[in-house]
Amino acid sequence: MSAIFSTLRRICGPALIAAALAGGSSAHASISLSTTRVIFDGRNKEASVVVRNGKANILVQSWVESNTEGDLGELPFAVSPPLAKMLPDSQQLLRVLYAGGKNSLPQDKESVLWLNVQEIPEAVPGENVLQMAIRQRIKLFFRPPGLQGAADDAPAALQWSIVQQQGKPMLQVSNPSAFHVSFSHIAIGSGAPVAVRVMVAPGETSRYALGKEVSPGSTALAFSVVNDYGGVDEYKARLSGADPVNAAAAKAPK
Repeated sequence: MSAIFSTLRRICGPALIAAALAGGSSAHASISLSTTRVIFDGRNKEASVVVRNGKANILVQSWVESNTEGDLGELPFAVSPPLAKMLPDSQQLLRVLYAGGKNSLPQDKESVLWLNVQEIPEAVPGENVLQMAIRQRIKLFFRPPGLQGAADDAPAALQWSIVQQQGKPMLQVSNPSAFHVSFSHIAIGSGAPVAVRVMVAPGETSRYALGKEVSPGSTALAFSVVNDYGGVDEYKARLSGADPVNAAAAKAPK
């Protein structure tokens, strides 16, 4: 089993670029994915994603990589098939497989990785065009069995406060849950967002600079998080200095 995974990992290596004669260039994505993120339930041995192709003959190369920059270590995942030919208007099921073993991920918290899906266009004979491979990356969240709590409850469990760092106010958020929380935006009052497209890992504390002095009293906090289905959920809270507070889901307007 481990030999199969090792072989698949080698096949799903660095990005490929299919090149013809230089002159012009063509870099239009032909494929789309059935989801914007993959939630891998550790009670199962695999998760799946559907790739839908447009109007061109292409190859699709897929692999999983670490969320840590520069980490080239062996991962307990592979994608099957790692390389597939797709005809126009066709679909391809990608199976993300988990092997576990000596390279298994932490069992007390959620882990995040990247699923890469790259389309390699068919060379066009006789055309003076540079054909480029286009890669899409979506997050892969691995949840080992037996985790305490639920991912849906993690945003409300976040602890928010305003602290001082080198004499400047900072918005601090701590995540006591076992799940990652992905933010679409975080804002104070009616001002511009203090952070966009950031993520707080399990057990992590992050700080974001506030561009202006904040009221020493109650301050409005609003943030949105990306849920398991790729949708956005809104939350609000009233901050009170360094005292940690939790947020509640914002009520939808009537």
